[in-house]
Amino acid sequence: MNGGDEVVAAPAGPPNPLDWKFSQVFGERTAGEEVQEVDIISAIEFYKSGDYLATGDRGGRVVLFERTDTKDHGGSRRDSERMDYSISRHPEFRYKTEFQSHEPEFDYLKSLEIEEKINKIRWCQTANGALFLLSTNDKTIKFWKVQEKKVKKISEMNVDPLKGLGNGSIASSSSSTIHLANGGSPEGHLSNDFTFPPGGIPSLRLPTVVSSHETSLMARCRRVYAHAHDYHINSISNNSDGETFISADDLRINLWNLEISNQSFNIVDVKPANMEDLTEVITSAEFHPTHCNTLAYSSSKGSIRLVDLRQSALCDSHAKLFEEQEAPGSRSFFTEIIASISDIKFGKDGRYILSRDYMTLKLWDINMDSGPVATFQVHEYLRPKLCDLYENDSIFDKFECCLSGDGLRVATGSYSNLFRVFGCAPGSAEATTLEASKNPMRRQVPTPSRPSRSLGNSITRVVRRGAETPGVDANGNSFDFTTKLLHLAWHPTENAIACAAANSLYMYYA
Repeated sequence: MNGGDEVVAAPAGPPNPLDWKFSQVFGERTAGEEVQEVDIISAIEFYKSGDYLATGDRGGRVVLFERTDTKDHGGSRRDSERMDYSISRHPEFRYKTEFQSHEPEFDYLKSLEIEEKINKIRWCQTANGALFLLSTNDKTIKFWKVQEKKVKKISEMNVDPLKGLGNGSIASSSSSTIHLANGGSPEGHLSNDFTFPPGGIPSLRLPTVVSSHETSLMARCRRVYAHAHDYHINSISNNSDGETFISADDLRINLWNLEISNQSFNIVDVKPANMEDLTEVITSAEFHPTHCNTLAYSSSKGSIRLVDLRQSALCDSHAKLFEEQEAPGSRSFFTEIIASISDIKFGKDGRYILSRDYMTLKLWDINMDSGPVATFQVHEYLRPKLCDLYENDSIFDKFECCLSGDGLRVATGSYSNLFRVFGCAPGSAEATTLEASKNPMRRQVPTPSRPSRSLGNSITRVVRRGAETPGVDANGNSFDFTTKLLHLAWHPTENAIACAAANSLYMYYA
């Protein structure tokens, strides 16, 4: 496979590594162009059908993109169209609209500036041709409705100007005063002996408002969910019931009803009575994709807790705990920092959870809490540089992760605008490194110094792969910690990835 790691053959026949190609870029920078802080993308999310894509940026804007390659074939022929066009077609998107979701605010009670930066975007159920989505900054969640509306125009004026009554004026029979339709003053005066003819003025017409064929997209904020978090919101997640969602900050998770903005229920609270006893914080939370009573949240200690809302109103006691035991003698100053989970995602069927910490991606089976079923090394070669990473705060960077719709692959970002794709099917050794540029295969990892190995054909056996040579980056070059690919999303039904490199949105397909 061009540019991929060596493939280990397995009797079960794992899928071949994907050949990734550049598809599109939005907001591409010219050489030497300076990136404005407000334009840097901070959130990416596909709609569940894959027909829409939303991005949020540090300037509080939400930009929507619409898929175009399926429009011509009609939704009713989707399945046959997939068969007929699977070879030549790949997802293509176009700019749809954008709106200002959040503005910078100031909390006068705490003397604290609240950034307008969009932390997360989540799509909600569409209805009546309108799109609905949730967006949040550090403190406030908003529920948006985006709908196409026909532009209305006034087609006729009040009075036929040829009839001599002036520009839109109406004369009164009892007074010489002339009243204009818009309340203005007339430029001329009619004679005092002017009277309405019997039956009125035949040429008087009321303004007619007509809908033109033109349409414009209107974004309207339907609800604002505010004043429920003392700490910065790091996650929002929709429930599969279509009625509720959760929001999580460092210490609490709240449950909301989409229709009620002035009340939420606190379902997880890890705040100790004495803040000096605080040992871990919540880093990410997500609802199960199909079970409306189940959610998972991760912590800064590297653990994932599965919660069942049916057990109690306050879910401080978890139903299941997933964590990997420390190897004896491996503890160091950086152990807890690099163990902190920055993102978790459920697989499409809800059987597996993908987690990202600073060094690795881990895949967990919710039916097996003894340890991860697969571990993918992403930043192992940075281990000798942890002191430098701590000094420049890069060790606290929060990388997101994503799973493919078929559950066969996982992906996450890295430095130098690189992202990595791993195969997680039984027997697969796929580990591809791509660059967020028009030539994604330009930078490739050489054959790893420690060859990939797979222990058995079952996904419930632990596999470790993707380790690179320590001391150098994935390209053998000095590493650029200023260009980091934190945000990416996998298309729900296709092998296509959208990722953000500063203010540019790159899209790839395989």
